[in-house]
Amino acid sequence: MQGAYLVTGASKGLGRSIAKLIASSGHPVIALARESVDLGVTGAELATLQPDSITVSCDLGDREDIADATTIIKSRFPHLAGIIHNAGTIHPIANMLNVERADWARSIQVNLIGVQDLTNRLHSLLGGDIHTRITTISSGAAKRSIHGWSAYCVAKAGLEMWAMCMAEEGVNENISAISIAPGIVDTDMQKDIRNADEISFPSLPNFIEYHKNGELTNPDDVAKTLLPFCLGNSGENGQRLDVRNL
Repeated sequence: MQGAYLVTGASKGLGRSIAKLIASSGHPVIALARESVDLGVTGAELATLQPDSITVSCDLGDREDIADATTIIKSRFPHLAGIIHNAGTIHPIANMLNVERADWARSIQVNLIGVQDLTNRLHSLLGGDIHTRITTISSGAAKRSIHGWSAYCVAKAGLEMWAMCMAEEGVNENISAISIAPGIVDTDMQKDIRNADEISFPSLPNFIEYHKNGELTNPDDVAKTLLPFCLGNSGENGQRLDVRNL
């Protein structure tokens, strides 16, 4: 059996596309996401592509869920060839001085702290004699402030630095890490953005126009570009990449 890859947020969108491509290349995939019908559909699709693939239900906003998920993964796989940290939430979309503390904190937990927690708990499966590639899915929001997206911007900026720190500290353990911004992809997150309140999110008309003008990219197409980087066949340790430049 080839080395397994863990893909978070794998029930739909870009995560599902990446998971299916990795399974098609012969690698078992651990598709991790919150429990849903979509996760079951993804699991069925992956099973036809690579029968050793599994799904694991996990809410990255819940520490107990993360602990339970890692226990399952460690019981099934001796090593991870890669982790693709794709799961994320755009919520809350709100003015930062008005947003509820719990909502802001959950965003940081899901988008950043959960990444560290999940990876840390899986340390025994990473690197060693066989290389592990860790890929974080970033965003242009990591590089610029966007009105109404304070939690998301802060988390994504932190996630890029997290990847750089992982690249620095993981090199002696045969672990490499990169971050990739995928551009504006046609996913449910974009639907959530288009349903935002313009008072809290003044850029709303721009995102409506992106969709109207067909400027959103297809998740399957983006996944094809990302695949060699996720598999560790391309990209230098510690790099920050933008899919639009690849």
